[in-house]
Amino acid sequence: MGSNSFSLGSFSSCLLICVTLWSEQSCGLFGQSNRRPNIVLILTDDLDIMMGGLFVASPLCCPSRASILTGKYPHNHHVINNTLEGNCSSTAWQKSEEPQTFPALLKTYGGYQTFFAGKYLNQYGHPGAGGVEHVPLGWSYWLGLEKNSKYYNYTLSVNGKAQKHGADYSKDYLTDVLANRSLEFLQYKSSYQPFFMMVSTPAPHSPWTAAPQYQDSFNNTKAPRDPNFDVHGKDKHWLIRQAKTPMTNSSVQFLDDAFRKRWRTLLSVDDLVESIVKKLEARGELENTYIFFTSDNGYHTGQFSLPLDKRQLYEFDIRVPLMVRGPNIKPNQTSQLPVANVDLGPTILDIAGYNVNKTQMDGMSFLPIMINSSSWRTDILVEYEGEGRNVSDPACPLLGPGVSECFPDCVCEDSYNNTYACVRTVAPSANLQYCEFDDNEVFVEVYNMTADPYQLSNIAKTIEQEVLERMNHRLMMLQSCAGQTCRTPGVYDPRFEFNPRQMFSSHSWRLGRLRPK
Repeated sequence: MGSNSFSLGSFSSCLLICVTLWSEQSCGLFGQSNRRPNIVLILTDDLDIMMGGLFVASPLCCPSRASILTGKYPHNHHVINNTLEGNCSSTAWQKSEEPQTFPALLKTYGGYQTFFAGKYLNQYGHPGAGGVEHVPLGWSYWLGLEKNSKYYNYTLSVNGKAQKHGADYSKDYLTDVLANRSLEFLQYKSSYQPFFMMVSTPAPHSPWTAAPQYQDSFNNTKAPRDPNFDVHGKDKHWLIRQAKTPMTNSSVQFLDDAFRKRWRTLLSVDDLVESIVKKLEARGELENTYIFFTSDNGYHTGQFSLPLDKRQLYEFDIRVPLMVRGPNIKPNQTSQLPVANVDLGPTILDIAGYNVNKTQMDGMSFLPIMINSSSWRTDILVEYEGEGRNVSDPACPLLGPGVSECFPDCVCEDSYNNTYACVRTVAPSANLQYCEFDDNEVFVEVYNMTADPYQLSNIAKTIEQEVLERMNHRLMMLQSCAGQTCRTPGVYDPRFEFNPRQMFSSHSWRLGRLRPK
């Protein structure tokens, strides 16, 4: 997207985003004239990053995407999973949250022409929530994918009308369709209004279907063999401990093949990004346009012997790339301040000149960080509500009920009591992650991210009691925050007594169906 770059490390309850910014110098905050800048957001699906990046509020597609759109943590937007019952694109979501998303504010109050193309929320287009005829508030031009990521044989909602696609690469490959429609928008949009464009690609989400010209790329590539690859998580939550170590040869071959396929799908995303940047440059609009590139959540391939998925509290699932270029952003910058995906909406509104304090968003604008040095918070929140089945998996009866996302070798990636909340702290004096689970024992995991970046050692039983108390207190503060109270630095009350069971008191109704471990 550019030759100059700026990176901003960040943490969040859903995702960790590293911001990379690149730009040429320009005069004035919005360029040489008083024109408000244009904004482009390119959102990939399941693209992880191991070092640096942005934090997400939740390591799952729909809750994380809801956090991006609303600028809220999951406990405030109430999307808990990818199902309609979990509030993913439900009619309740449409009524309560869609009117206050940042695109709706840009269009209604900012006078922006807005364009969306690609995956919205996992249940978008569900007949029980208005079908593809429903066009979310805030979009002047709408090209929404029905339900989850696909590359062929899908349906698009084109301003509320269904458009079916087949399996002809030249006409139907979704990443290319999104690129072509984006270029058409840039060509024919009004030149008298600023624009916001959001392009949400299927890649690198499964089924990992590459374009024909890229199907033989990366044939010798393997999934990264980081220090936590195929390592038994002996001191972690039971769901991690149940993974089989070492993985079988067939499992390793499967995840290596999946890793290659994921990379191949991203080559078409690379083409999409290049085509948009070149189009903006050809139209003379690039230097007055901010471009953001990120993902909804991370992904793991063999870490702690978990085959393939997201949903876990570790860095590989909660951190994603974030690259940004735009007016007045100095090139080649990197910041390690904790930025989260709940900060994207406030930042985009700030760029457009909208007062974020008028919103109910939990996030903060990181525009000041990109333009110059600025004070920033030290803590972000990550929340996830586990999913399971009420009956045992027939292929894995010994695991009992309450688990889901199980692989053929009976390694399961999720369960009812894989429900947790974490506070990620990045400060001069501490680089920590503290997590509590909503299970019968309120299991705790704590990691010193400076000494142990791959989270190999859970230090919950050895860390100082005072640190545990402070982290627990900050976690409860964040889980009860809303709006402005989510943005303030942590203030610790020395009179506070450590009581982890206070964390999930609101979830007590669920304990009867949790698998005892």
